[in-house]
Amino acid sequence: MQLNGAQVATETEQLQPTRGEMRHAPSVETPAIEDIAAPQSQNSVALPAALPDPWHVMRQVEITGLNERRSRLPLVDFFRSSPTARAFDLLRTRMLHSLRAHGWKRVAICGPTPGCGASFTAANLALSLARVPNSRTVLMDMNLRNPGIARALGLERSALYNGDMLGFLRGETRLEEHLVAASDRLALGLNSSTFHNAAEVLHETRCAAIIDDVVARTRADVALFDLPPVLHNDDVAAFLPQVDGVLLVSDGSQTTARHLKACEKMLAGHTQLLGVVLNRARSEDEFSGGS
Repeated sequence: MQLNGAQVATETEQLQPTRGEMRHAPSVETPAIEDIAAPQSQNSVALPAALPDPWHVMRQVEITGLNERRSRLPLVDFFRSSPTARAFDLLRTRMLHSLRAHGWKRVAICGPTPGCGASFTAANLALSLARVPNSRTVLMDMNLRNPGIARALGLERSALYNGDMLGFLRGETRLEEHLVAASDRLALGLNSSTFHNAAEVLHETRCAAIIDDVVARTRADVALFDLPPVLHNDDVAAFLPQVDGVLLVSDGSQTTARHLKACEKMLAGHTQLLGVVLNRARSEDEFSGGS
C-alpha cells in the first residue's frame, strides 16, 4: 500500500498481550434482605461521586474549517479522493483489526530519525480514525522536545487549548483542562512548549498513571502517541511500557535498512511492531507529504 506516495507494510506477529490477564473475583454470599434494607451506620463512608465524562466538559476546537494553505501538513481530510487518503483509511482499518484481535488500544507513532513524517502520520491517522462510527480516538503530542501536532492541525495560534503537556504529565493540570475535543470522536492532548529532559518525565510512575487515566476516563477505543525519533534520544524507550505497539514511520529519502534494524532491535522484547510506513516514496515532482 502507498501512503502519500509511501509504501505501508503492516506486521501483525502473534504476540501475547502485554496487559495482565483478568482474574475472577471470589464469590460472596448474598446478604439477607434485612441486611440490604438496614440503614448505614454512622461510621460508614460514602463512595465518591462518579467523575463526569470529560468529553462533555472539554473545550471545543475547530479543525474542519482549515484548508491546505493554513495547515503546514497536507491533511488528507481535505483530499478525500486522493490516493493518500485511501492509503490512510486502509492503514486505519488494518491497524484496527490488529488492535481488536489482541485487545490493544495504545499506539506509539515515531520515526527512526528526525523528519521522517511521524507528525504527518499521527495527525492524518487520527482524522481517519475519527470517522469510524461509535468510536473514540485520543491523539497525544508526546514529543516534548519538538511538538508538532498543534501546528500540523493549524491550531498553534489557538487560545482554546492548554499547551502545557509537561505540567499535565506532572499532575499539575486536570484532564478536563488539558484535553480538547475536535469532535465527539476525537480528543487532542496538545503541546506548545519544549522540554529537553523529556525522558526523565516519561520514566516517572506519575506519568504512567496519568496516561492510564486518560485512556480509562475518555473511554478511548484508540490512543495515539506522537513521539520523538527512536534513535535520536531515549524518550521512546522510556515511554514503551505505556503502549501496546509501535507504528514506525520511515522516510524513503533518508531512512536506511540499518536504521530500521536498529529500531527493531530496540523494540524487541518490549512492545509489538505493528507496521512500517514508508513516507516520501514518490518522485520529487509529485505531491509529497509533510515532516
